[in-house]
Amino acid sequence: MAAAPLLYLETLRNSHPELSVWFNDLSDLYQKKLWHQLTLKLEQFLALSVLQAGDTLIQLYHNFIVDFEVKMNPLKLAHFAVIVSRQYATKEASISYLEGVNEKLRATREIRIDEPILYIKMQIAMFKLELGLQKECKKLLDDGKSTLDSMTHIDPSVYATYYWVSSQYHKSCQEFTEFYTNALLYLAYTSVESLSDSFKLDLTFDLSLSALLGDKIYNFGELLAHPIIKSLLGTKVEWLYYILEAFNSGDLVRYEELCRVHKDALNAQPALLANERKLFEKLDILCLMEIIFSRPAEDRTIPLIVIAERTKLSVEDVEHLLMKSLSVHLIEGSIDQVDGIVQVSWVQPRVLGISQVKSLRDRLDAWVSKVHETLVQVEAETPDLVAS
Repeated sequence: MAAAPLLYLETLRNSHPELSVWFNDLSDLYQKKLWHQLTLKLEQFLALSVLQAGDTLIQLYHNFIVDFEVKMNPLKLAHFAVIVSRQYATKEASISYLEGVNEKLRATREIRIDEPILYIKMQIAMFKLELGLQKECKKLLDDGKSTLDSMTHIDPSVYATYYWVSSQYHKSCQEFTEFYTNALLYLAYTSVESLSDSFKLDLTFDLSLSALLGDKIYNFGELLAHPIIKSLLGTKVEWLYYILEAFNSGDLVRYEELCRVHKDALNAQPALLANERKLFEKLDILCLMEIIFSRPAEDRTIPLIVIAERTKLSVEDVEHLLMKSLSVHLIEGSIDQVDGIVQVSWVQPRVLGISQVKSLRDRLDAWVSKVHETLVQVEAETPDLVAS
């Protein structure tokens, strides 16, 4: 058994006596060649806060882990390498280190080696983005998407890192819809409990703004149903949660009230100020969709004046609103300008909130009652036919 790694652990034990139990366990597992158990112990060890400062993890990798890295699960090695890379003084040094680890992974010729290599490539893409190299980041993301599409049974951590880097790329380009989509996909592969409170708040704030500003986002139900949205409550940006609720229910009155109450906070968000007109247009569309959704399926012929009253628009502007909704395929139907009505045959499916689900339940109960009444009436009028 190589002496150098054990000597290094002894050096660490002397400099960090409070971690002696950890170093004893690592040394014992290393000498017994229990690589799987050693990997699991290292996973816990690397998460200790005392090791996050300085270059402790870098030295641990080069003086200990490097001795048996080829015996580790390749994806676990990739996880460790990414953690270590964040301790380098410069992004360039971090990229160089990760590229070296990827070369070692390729040399192993292990089955499914593309998975850990992709995981590391996504961290390289993140470093390049932080350096302002957007084109190089985008190239790595495009290559990563092709690799993901060619693989099966992919570990959630690989999906998560891909969608996270993709979301941050779109954020840097101010592409709100794409950021929103990728950030939600990131959360689909990530345990919210594993995220710090500050991280959750920052991400939820960005998600909320992108939901409001995204050109193709007309349903906030998925975000409002996600546990991370609660991160806004009890903070200085709690108002954003209530604005999302107002938009999702198409409640123009509630939105105007929130704007008055939280005027200073809204004025501090230049993106919202710059897109004020677009926000009202989106709210009008969501109000229209709520009007349609709240009506029974057999009562989807709506007078334009009804929509005008709810949206506070003129009838002429309502016609423009309907044409916009039809053009982006949020609804299907036809406008009768002579009679001043719109006939809606289809409305885009939505992720419903609790109040909307209750409304749907009430309508289903009414439908069941109506079917029962019809059945009773048919039985009463045709007793012989029913009996036979």
